[in-house]
Amino acid sequence: MTIKNQLTSATATVEKIHFDKPTVEDGAAMWELVNRSTLDQNSAYKYIMMCEFFAETCVVAKEGDTLVGFITAFIPPERQDAVFVWQIGVDASQRGKGLASKMLQELVERQNKAISYVEATITPSNEASQALFRRLARTYQTRCEVTECFSEDLFPGDHHEKELSFRIGPIEKNLQK
Repeated sequence: MTIKNQLTSATATVEKIHFDKPTVEDGAAMWELVNRSTLDQNSAYKYIMMCEFFAETCVVAKEGDTLVGFITAFIPPERQDAVFVWQIGVDASQRGKGLASKMLQELVERQNKAISYVEATITPSNEASQALFRRLARTYQTRCEVTECFSEDLFPGDHHEKELSFRIGPIEKNLQK
């Protein structure tokens, strides 16, 4: 298969996927997707709660009725101009097709005009997530500021890297290339 055919195939696959706000019924599928991945695990309750109380700032991606991706996010009380992305999950069947980027764009475009920044924390070894947020900055032709956030000594045990803070913005909606 040529690169052009691969790109066309990936685009066609993503076009079959629809994006929406989650409902509490999506919480279990989000939790199950995380448990099939290398993402940090949270309780099933966390995903149900995010769907109930933060649906406006979360995104689900579905192929038919099957959840194939999600974003959990919220607006920090002390930074009402930002949406903080807590977690992005993409099913293994959809990786490499641009689904995470499409979900982030859905999240950004859905937010009201008061949201000018997208924030997240990412470990230094998570190069894929770092590339995703840098790509978001390029898409919206804005800055990507990276600073130290949480040192590894804040986490219990010996198995968690430090977290870097990514701040993308200011974002002007409908500017993507």
